[in-house]
Amino acid sequence: MPIPHRTAATGTGRRIPVAVAAADPISREGAVSQLRRHPEIELREESGPGTVALLIEDTLDEAALARLRRIARAEGARAVLVVGSIRENELLDVVDCGVAAIVWRREATSHRLVQAVLAASRGDGDLPADLLGRLMSQIGTLHRGAPGRPGSPSLGLAPREVDVLRLVAEGLDTGEIASKLSYSERTVKNVMHGLTTRLHLRNRAHAVAYALREGYI
Repeated sequence: MPIPHRTAATGTGRRIPVAVAAADPISREGAVSQLRRHPEIELREESGPGTVALLIEDTLDEAALARLRRIARAEGARAVLVVGSIRENELLDVVDCGVAAIVWRREATSHRLVQAVLAASRGDGDLPADLLGRLMSQIGTLHRGAPGRPGSPSLGLAPREVDVLRLVAEGLDTGEIASKLSYSERTVKNVMHGLTTRLHLRNRAHAVAYALREGYI
């Protein structure tokens, strides 16, 4: 059942269903209070297909990663992770879990949370700039150190897919990518949908990780 919301919906009539989960009630109620101010958000008690699940953690342990996998894979929700810190060896695990957006707890203002939720609902990635840089560095190291990897990738990406992914890796959103490449936003979305579906990738961050690992960008 939706949590009561006193603010009218936005002019489009479309509200984003969001379920908040946290290890402690204070963190959960704090996030709920922040999100309740925004009319485009419809708070739910439980996550599921079509829902954005906002998960709040101090650090990531096996239990937290299991919760992320359950939310993104079993429940079919788009996951937003609010976390205090992430160790280097956890980055790929988080991306592989299907997390669409990450917000540092120290930066989790009302505006930042809604920004991440909206990005996740659109299927966009939203990673902090410092974390994206660390992810690129880690995957680049794995790529260079992989034994016996052929010089060319085994699965082909079309040139425009590479162009789009390169701009995604730079942190651009759909509109900015469309402007840079002189595409329509629909074309950019179709390119991303086509490659993620074909390669069984979960979201933009996962697609960037794949492209880096295979040496495309």
